[in-house]
Amino acid sequence: MTHDWCGWRDAAERALYGPGGFYTSGDGPGPAGHFRTSVHVSPRYAEALATLLCRVDVSLGRPAELALIDVGAGRGELLTGVLAALPEPVRARVRPYAVERAPRPAGLDDRVTWLPELPAPGSLTGLLFANEWLDNVPVDVAETDGDGVPRYVLVRPDGTERLGDPVTGADAAWLARWWPLPGADPGLRAEIGHPRDAAWARAVGTLRAGLAATADYAHTRDTRPPFGTLTGFREGREVLPVPDGTCDITAHVALDACAGPGAEHVTQRQALHALGVDGSRPPLSLASSDPAAYVRALGSAGAAAELTDPAGLGSFGWLLQPVGGGCTGLLTP
Repeated sequence: MTHDWCGWRDAAERALYGPGGFYTSGDGPGPAGHFRTSVHVSPRYAEALATLLCRVDVSLGRPAELALIDVGAGRGELLTGVLAALPEPVRARVRPYAVERAPRPAGLDDRVTWLPELPAPGSLTGLLFANEWLDNVPVDVAETDGDGVPRYVLVRPDGTERLGDPVTGADAAWLARWWPLPGADPGLRAEIGHPRDAAWARAVGTLRAGLAATADYAHTRDTRPPFGTLTGFREGREVLPVPDGTCDITAHVALDACAGPGAEHVTQRQALHALGVDGSRPPLSLASSDPAAYVRALGSAGAAAELTDPAGLGSFGWLLQPVGGGCTGLLTP
């Protein structure tokens, strides 16, 4: 029935990934037509990932086959950019994988293996990267009632909400540990993140050895927003989250809850600076000696500044999880 109530996790799963869903329809421009991620800002982002992959390669002893797994690959833009930026000796050994529920786009490099699900656990060696993937892993939403009791938020396809049963079981345990809701104030909200913890653990488990890294909208236990972050995006604008398949539905990620043993948590600004993305302006003298080069360098610096802006994309969280020993300290220049 079209007007049944259900939790946000089920509603978002259908709206994003069900038949004709926002991510699975295969029609139109894909996510890039609705929102702008770091991948779409500048080739500098893919170049930074190429640098990270090269560092992983060295840490692994330059294996004969080096996997590059892009989780939530969209239309393959990031993989395309990374492959183009790699030095030939590395590119010749790279085996790229795109993990994406949408159909394979036309014209994608034949070397890319397109998969609807993650590869088998422990099957690959290399770098797994997920850019703005976990924020689209559907989660339930809790809200405190008039007595301060956290209850599930139920929703209909038109976005209408109401409160349901009290939160119990694994959901309640996750809230108590990672996003405790004070009992005194009604109307406080939280996104229950354990499905994302499990999704990230499964992604990390794809690797036999190497590095798993993710970049996303994020917060930590001491900075949880009191009313949650659930929202929608359509045609470049933030809109109300309506689970009818016409808009993206996203919520920021509790990356500290996802982190496994030995994980490193940094901002995107810190990560990209360590990978050589610098927003410094080129010397003015270049404008006189080589005007065209100056204009190119100025544009590159502007894109780098956007990627590392501490009030914007630079504030994103990066979580880096080494697997199988080694691949630590790779953000040290």
